[in-house]
Amino acid sequence: MSPRSAHIRLPMAAAAALALTCLAMGPASAAGTTLDLDCQASPPIGSAQQFDLSAGVDAVAPETVAPGGALSVTLATEPMTVPGSVSGYTVKSIKDITLKAPLPTNATVTGTRLTGGSGLGSGTPSVRVSGGEIIMSVPGPIGGGKTFTLPALNLDLTAGASGGVIETRLSGTSYGSPGLTFTASVPILFVTVSVPTSCYPSPNPVLTSTAIS
Repeated sequence: MSPRSAHIRLPMAAAAALALTCLAMGPASAAGTTLDLDCQASPPIGSAQQFDLSAGVDAVAPETVAPGGALSVTLATEPMTVPGSVSGYTVKSIKDITLKAPLPTNATVTGTRLTGGSGLGSGTPSVRVSGGEIIMSVPGPIGGGKTFTLPALNLDLTAGASGGVIETRLSGTSYGSPGLTFTASVPILFVTVSVPTSCYPSPNPVLTSTAIS
């Protein structure tokens, strides 16, 4: 390995460490649920780095619904902050935030929409249903040092048969099948390094539960 390549490899490892704290999650409120996320940052050079994040989610749904009845569920993450710097390295921004949730059990989704949100940069958030999941995309970019709140995800549902339970939770079972992803942009030497990060909930608690009766 040449002296130059060794010199570059060390800052690349530091870039991975930056992604470890690229989202400082706000604490969950008393009525919310705390998600413990197992995450992996993958810099372009050097080994992947594992770390943990905690995310607060406020979820609202009725306790019961009649068979075939209509109901609404709201899932809202709590405020997050992108650090301006970590370990002496500047965090330029984060971008391409994606949050996924599986389609609720024992119900049919009749509508999805995003409401609220702040500090999300110039990109327009969107939501879609694909492959059995509800996918929220926030392009950003969101600058280092900025506090932001993701839009709340609102679901319109029709309940299934009596005796079932409608549950919502976050997607994700592994780094290869994550529920949360984002990319950190970190200036290193003469270039800006993109550090993709993938997270999944471990454990994965139920966020809302509605009995059909």
